[in-house]
Amino acid sequence: MYDSPVTDRGVLVIVSSPSGAGKTTLTRRLLEEHPGLEFSVSHTTRSPRAGEVDGRDYHFISTDGFQKMIERHEFAEHAYVHGNRYGTAEAPVETALAAGKDMIFDVDWQGGAALSKRWPNDSLKIFILPPDLATLESRLRQRATDAPEIIDRRLQKAIEELEHFGEYQHLIVNDDAATAIGSQLTTLAGWATLIL
Repeated sequence: MYDSPVTDRGVLVIVSSPSGAGKTTLTRRLLEEHPGLEFSVSHTTRSPRAGEVDGRDYHFISTDGFQKMIERHEFAEHAYVHGNRYGTAEAPVETALAAGKDMIFDVDWQGGAALSKRWPNDSLKIFILPPDLATLESRLRQRATDAPEIIDRRLQKAIEELEHFGEYQHLIVNDDAATAIGSQLTTLAGWATLIL
């Protein structure tokens, strides 16, 4: 259970999972159900996938631009994942929290650990689990947005990522999107009761 003291600050809802477990889909649905939540848009050096929009899904940035942000200490967290760099700019997050706005983050376990370390009293951590590795592999291959060798790397990385679920306050098994979303909404309803 989330034991933060009642304050006027916002809450960081940190959602993590291995690639293909459904955190992005569930996060988007959660944003639709709770318009008061703001989505934290990460920076990345990877190329946009089909349908992704700069500034909505990610801030797509060059490797040089990303490195300059690191040198200026602009990231609350950043990591090298699946051959690309990802990071969360610190200033907009702190501004939103100070204004009492709640933010949701779609990050890997490394990002989740860094964010909760930076804002320990403001963080609520949720880990999305696939029902099994066979389902995870099927989801990655069906979405067909990555080359086969990248999918194989993601599957290998998933084993490592799954070892970190114990660092999260809430676990949700995404075997069915509607059920999983209901679980998230129940989790957030409990969280909202604590902070309102």
